[in-house]
Amino acid sequence: MTTDLTGRVVAITGGARGIGHATAAAFLARGARVAIGDIDDVAVKEGATALESTADTAHTRIHHDTLDVTDPESFDRFLDGVEATLGPIDVLVNNAGIMPVGRVVDEPDALTRRVLDINVLGVITGSKLAARRMLPRGRGHIVNIASAAGETYSPGLATYCASKFAVVGFTDAARLEHRGTGVEFSLVMPSFVNTELTAGTSGARGFRNAEPDEIARAVVSLIDKPRSRVRVTRLFGAAVVSQKFLPRPLAEAMSRALGADDVFLGSVDQGARRAYEERARHS
Repeated sequence: MTTDLTGRVVAITGGARGIGHATAAAFLARGARVAIGDIDDVAVKEGATALESTADTAHTRIHHDTLDVTDPESFDRFLDGVEATLGPIDVLVNNAGIMPVGRVVDEPDALTRRVLDINVLGVITGSKLAARRMLPRGRGHIVNIASAAGETYSPGLATYCASKFAVVGFTDAARLEHRGTGVEFSLVMPSFVNTELTAGTSGARGFRNAEPDEIARAVVSLIDKPRSRVRVTRLFGAAVVSQKFLPRPLAEAMSRALGADDVFLGSVDQGARRAYEERARHS
């Protein structure tokens, strides 16, 4: 059973590329009105143009704007613009995030703060601002893109894992706080996804990487059938969940067998990853 999304207003952060862009396309295909925000003003314009070229614009509308999720005023202006252009927001997808890799002792303090500002505070800020708009109407859905790294941990991703564990805890608590209000909170937990985020990495041994459109379909499925969380891929998600029932030494040995100890450290193709790392660290 699917929900009629025609005319629903969906706002997506980090919507210029990757999972955010695929999610925008998926909602547009269902007749929603979609807004994408991104810190990269050139990329967000290009992303909106690409969406317009494939959407049935006779029945859908697209809005785009520059958005810095670390700045509450920027986030509030973005949501104001969405509602002024498209109407009251029905769905917010907090997708913006960065994933620099490397040993934590080599991570500059400024980068640590940047990861937490974008991945954690950006999600919290967006959730609060959207919920304040949704609660008086008694309806709305906030979908936060976390990660399998919010349920397990990998060397080379210490701060990223911390940020995604925080998103999981925040979203679960917010969901319970808003039970019965008509405002839903959900998590999407992607594994390795074929986007710039994983450039230069080989993925988990024995598992395929997910595609951005799979994550997009998972997001839309939560609007059709609200649930607390969905894991993509299901097989990788099941492997992560199963580790929770194993003694820690055995679970960590299992992770090592899948290549987790090296995938974000020694085996990274630094050349293939250089452009993403530069943008994630400085843009």
